[in-house]
Amino acid sequence: MGYQQGLSGLAASSNDLDVIGNNIANANTVGFKQSTAQFADVYANTIATSVGNQIGLGASLQTVQQDFAQGTINTTGQALNVAINGNGFFQMSNNGSITYSRNGVFQLNKNGYITDASGNDLMGYAADSTGVVNTAQTVPLQVPTTNIAPVATTKVTAQVNLNAQATTIPATSTFDPNDSTTYSYSTSITGYDSLGGKQQINLYYVQTATGTAEVYGGVAGGTMTDLGAMNFGTSGTLTGTSGGTSGANNTFTLTINPTDGSATGQKITIDVSGTTQYGSANGVNNLAQDGYPSGTLSNFSIGADGTITGNYSNGQTMALGQIVLANFNNPNGLVNLGGNQFQETSASGVAQVSTPGSTNHGTLTGGALESSNVDLTNQLVDLITAQRNYQANAQTIKTQQTVDQTLLQM
Repeated sequence: MGYQQGLSGLAASSNDLDVIGNNIANANTVGFKQSTAQFADVYANTIATSVGNQIGLGASLQTVQQDFAQGTINTTGQALNVAINGNGFFQMSNNGSITYSRNGVFQLNKNGYITDASGNDLMGYAADSTGVVNTAQTVPLQVPTTNIAPVATTKVTAQVNLNAQATTIPATSTFDPNDSTTYSYSTSITGYDSLGGKQQINLYYVQTATGTAEVYGGVAGGTMTDLGAMNFGTSGTLTGTSGGTSGANNTFTLTINPTDGSATGQKITIDVSGTTQYGSANGVNNLAQDGYPSGTLSNFSIGADGTITGNYSNGQTMALGQIVLANFNNPNGLVNLGGNQFQETSASGVAQVSTPGSTNHGTLTGGALESSNVDLTNQLVDLITAQRNYQANAQTIKTQQTVDQTLLQM
């Protein structure tokens, strides 16, 4: 026995205790991956000249290997808590210096950028003002605070039933929107101009004869336009439109001129397909339009593919960006910088950046966090083992000391 072997054993056991202690200390660290100390024996060629006579010089720390196994995913309900389910790391930027992390605790800074607790920017693909994601390069993700632009109404779907047994109104009766005796039925829908201003579109139906109904339309308070006639067969279904502004596929064209500074000459297609003339009460079966006003961001959510979807006060949704994930051929080749951050090295290989769910990249769970993968039960057992190893190596030194003392007393 020798002091060198005992001292190397003490150093190895001490390193093992440090690694285990670090695992236990980070049992509650979000996204933390436990490590294991790996050791190698030490031999000196000068001790023996033949293989059978080699005496080891002890042990040395060969590597500290991290276990990148999946941690438990726990729901938090926080929009900017994101868990990685599977392979990959979040790509982070600190003034252009790129790092990688499994910690999905994010927040918005004063400029609307998504950052971690240390102020590192979360990287991903940006979306333009229309919600189209640009996958050409990764950039710091920012949640826009500007209003979503309005969209002018271009089409109204108006599917109604006109009572076939209602009294017809003679063609010589002059239509007057203010006189209910001059039309059979009316309905209205809110449309929007190019500035997002509300425009109430009124539609009036005048059954001038069996199987025929004239349609008038316009903006409330304005002049009504004779859009044309709807014609019905003996089964009560619409057979087509005619006259006025009628077009193909059972449509009319209504032109409005808003007075709030928005674009004038706004053409709106009135689609009356599906309108019927049955012997039942007048009523609306489907009434819809394709425009919407400006809206403010109410909240947002993160999908499994990393898409950040904004929900606006006008009922619209739009992509605000997309989080990316980075994979490495050898994750254990990454340098651990602390603070849940890793850095790429030649040993790890080049970062393979892609959208979550593609190739071998994991998916994301919004409103959740990945817990540390430290198994406390196993770590406590390993702690006892490492402690005994330390005590045994100390006994090696003590025994060598006794042998030396015996020699000195001869």
